[in-house]
Amino acid sequence: MTTRQFVKIEKGLGPQGRIAVVRFERGDSVNALSQQAMRELRDVPRDFEDDLETSVVVLTGSAKVFCAGFDLKDPEGRARDKLSLGERRHQQRLGPKMCRAWQEMDQVTIAAIEGHCIGGGAALAVALDFRTCGRSAHFRIPEIELGMNMSWGSIPRMLALMGPARTKQAVILASDRIGAAEALEWGLVEKVVDDGQALAASMAFAERIARQPPIPVRMTKTTVNRLTYALDDLGAHMDADQNVLTGLTEDYVEGTSAFREKRKPVFKGR
Repeated sequence: MTTRQFVKIEKGLGPQGRIAVVRFERGDSVNALSQQAMRELRDVPRDFEDDLETSVVVLTGSAKVFCAGFDLKDPEGRARDKLSLGERRHQQRLGPKMCRAWQEMDQVTIAAIEGHCIGGGAALAVALDFRTCGRSAHFRIPEIELGMNMSWGSIPRMLALMGPARTKQAVILASDRIGAAEALEWGLVEKVVDDGQALAASMAFAERIARQPPIPVRMTKTTVNRLTYALDDLGAHMDADQNVLTGLTEDYVEGTSAFREKRKPVFKGR
């Protein structure tokens, strides 16, 4: 059995043991995506590739936070500034591979979200089939304010959920928090529940799905996803390279420095 530091998998839950819960917890109040955390989350879907018993997978964070996004303090991640272009491109593809792996799972996937869901955390959440969040949960897409583009193939997924105007608003107005009520109205989440109940509500929904015949459930998910994301590669294949490119700008240095220094950035378009 694979040993992981930040991710735990529990299978055999619910009706006929058809539900699994994946818990991503780093043991702090941030739950950020370090390189190691992303590798572990990327590899989780492999545990379900040959699993014909599990119909639904629920992904949750800690009791108070889903995910704060890419870990800007991760030494391995920060070392990318010293990498060659080829090495940067390779490292930058870890996030997109993680999200795509979750999107392409045969099982129906549900995100149970408490607290904040930011940047890469939101990118991961929109790669799943359904999202339930607590009333105090909020979403934010801070990448532009950090001087970079929103990548990981998430813009086409957000576009499918929210439409063009709301996607532009969510991504461009990087400082704006999207509260649970707004997220529901915009289509970013499908259900809002009392705080602390996101996992329980997700499990109840998962049980309804788990009672359905597994084979047509899988077929239906695959068909809907293929139709919805058929043209995604045309728009998303370059976003990793865009992220590398924006990472070479002065604005990226300013944005990330301002974040660490807890001040407002001043961008110059260079």
